[in-house]
Amino acid sequence: MVNRMEDSFHSDAFGIEKEVGKVEGILVSIYQSAFGEDVYPSLEEKAANLLYFMIKDHPYADGCKRIAASLFLEFLARNDALYNEGQKRISDGALVAITLMIAESDPKEKDIMVNLVMNLLII
Repeated sequence: MVNRMEDSFHSDAFGIEKEVGKVEGILVSIYQSAFGEDVYPSLEEKAANLLYFMIKDHPYADGCKRIAASLFLEFLARNDALYNEGQKRISDGALVAITLMIAESDPKEKDIMVNLVMNLLII
């Protein structure tokens, strides 16, 4: 997905992982379990945390917010959850706003940011 985006956002740093394995670690983290239970049990929780971690952990040299938003949409689409009754579950404008809000948020506000995204998806 990132390679396909590079044509639109060409730069020497776009989509270059800062640390090998960091993106994979984020992807694996949304499927982690504790005591036999998923840490993020619902699809909405997984999607919201994926968006949050991809933005806040800043795994790429350039393009983290764009890649995070695109990966979030791809995750929803692959799980047949991007649309509800023919309408996107989260509008493009809302996704841009929440992506920027997460980027500017204090890490102490993680739960608030994740819950906001989850609530936008449930509507």
